[in-house]
Amino acid sequence: MADNPSEDLRQTMRDPAAFEAFYRRHAERVSRFVARRTSDPHTVDDLTTEVFLAAIDAAHTYRPDRGSQEAWLFGIARNTVASEQRRAARELRKNGRAAGRRPLDADDIARLEERIDAERAARPLLSAIAGLPESLRAVTELVDVDGLSVADAAAALRIRVGTARVRLHRAHRRLQAEPGHPILEGTS
Repeated sequence: MADNPSEDLRQTMRDPAAFEAFYRRHAERVSRFVARRTSDPHTVDDLTTEVFLAAIDAAHTYRPDRGSQEAWLFGIARNTVASEQRRAARELRKNGRAAGRRPLDADDIARLEERIDAERAARPLLSAIAGLPESLRAVTELVDVDGLSVADAAAALRIRVGTARVRLHRAHRRLQAEPGHPILEGTS
């Protein structure tokens, strides 16, 4: 391994074989992340692809001192999903419905529908978290829903680890205080 992990990532994104290994290592987790946040197989497929395209373009921004490559990639995924949600909202307002999807074959749709169904269990937690302020919601989603460590969530959000821990604790306290949301009992 080279002395500079940041340069290693830039090299990975330029080398097709290395990029394929990087993609295979992270694609399923990124796709699950997206599937928890959208219910359309076409959008899951498109956004997963967009995350990796954005990673290629942004490889020069990776800083190993701020977190792992996975945390960096989840930060990109979070931004990509948020951007898509904003775009879809604008498109819905403008046209009444989102359009412009590329065709998927039956196997792709079946695979993505299975992934969406598998991630359905996380939706009640996402629903409970949705009422939190953005700063608390973001860290809670990454840690409690997506399974990132607090350190990796902090890196993805570009905040200090201590700040992430405080926000996660506050979010858990708020969720525990909500009637009918015993999802996180015993955490924090």
